Amino acid sequence: MLGNFTYCNPTRVHFGEQSLDQLGAELAQYGSKVLLTYGGGSVKKSGLYARILSILQDCGKQVFEVPGVMPNPTVEKLYEGCQVAKDHQVDLILAVGGGSVCDYAKAVSVSAWCTEDPWDKYYLRMEEVDNPIIPVGCVLTMVGTGTEMNGGSVITNHEQKRKIGHVFGSNVMPRFTILNPTYTYTVPMRQMVAGIYDAFNHICEQYFSGEDDNTTDYIAEGLMRSLVHSSRIAVRDPQNYEARSNIMWAATWALNTLLAMGKSTDWEVHMIGQSIGAYTDATHGMTLSAVSMAYYRFILPYGTAKFARFAANVWGIDPTGKTEKELAEAGLSAMEGWMKELGVAMDIRELGVTEEMIEGIADGTFLLTGGYKTLTREDVIAILRASL
Repeated sequence: MLGNFTYCNPTRVHFGEQSLDQLGAELAQYGSKVLLTYGGGSVKKSGLYARILSILQDCGKQVFEVPGVMPNPTVEKLYEGCQVAKDHQVDLILAVGGGSVCDYAKAVSVSAWCTEDPWDKYYLRMEEVDNPIIPVGCVLTMVGTGTEMNGGSVITNHEQKRKIGHVFGSNVMPRFTILNPTYTYTVPMRQMVAGIYDAFNHICEQYFSGEDDNTTDYIAEGLMRSLVHSSRIAVRDPQNYEARSNIMWAATWALNTLLAMGKSTDWEVHMIGQSIGAYTDATHGMTLSAVSMAYYRFILPYGTAKFARFAANVWGIDPTGKTEKELAEAGLSAMEGWMKELGVAMDIRELGVTEEMIEGIADGTFLLTGGYKTLTREDVIAILRASL
């Protein structure tokens, strides 16, 4: 392990089919005013909304709601939530839904008492939080983002054609998270596989960086193998509890900051994918899958040894008789085959991207330095065109 790091994750996780039974004890630690936020009608159709509302009422809470959080939360929706939180001086924000709802809750938590425009301060300028933060709790209904155990929050500004994620510190992480794998059963197949690939790519973004012998990489390989194995079962049998529970737990560990320890980390697939999302409003996991193969084949020559290790340790490819480059390429081919099994997007045209959007998407892509190659704008354009 190279470098110095401090690891802290204060999120308390309640996992399993009876995990919601712990909500009352968690609520008892906060004041009487709760902002309840969620997405569309699925939480009501499933009965989860009614059960949570009953628990809130039994705990004597005043509940103020912000429903209708969209898959890519907008800056306008952020301002709406901030107004409700301020008007009622809420003591806790309870997010019920997938990653977008949890991201949104964290955005409101840091923005409600911000004395400036929070989009400018926290997303464009990426400043640290210097105002009061409203605590957040999450009840997760969709797997993939890892937002239930980290400080990340992604907000979209359609007017500016920017989709930006800010990874805030441990003081913004959810205070508690409830993970019941059965809550994910109602998620449509396309959303399920998008979430699985999102989680897998979170691991890739951290794994494909650095050249030292790093304990974190061994953990990453195990999580990737687990996801691949369980995903194949879940696609055939979406209500297989063992598979769905393993996917949920692996996705949480994929982005709860542990895998970044001692790593420079890449994140360029996410930067490109988020810029695509700003133009198309496409499902986040699909924006990642659609550019991944072009991106990883582009950077393979700069990190061949790690890609060869990926082939052997994640995909079980026998290195006998293969050069390092051949082994590395075989690993990416195996990954591509698995992605096709899942049914995730394999090109950006499927997401609504046109040739005319390419340069604008490239302009909106943040260029980071943690991976095996620091891209140029021209590199991004080439990767996007290879993804069409």
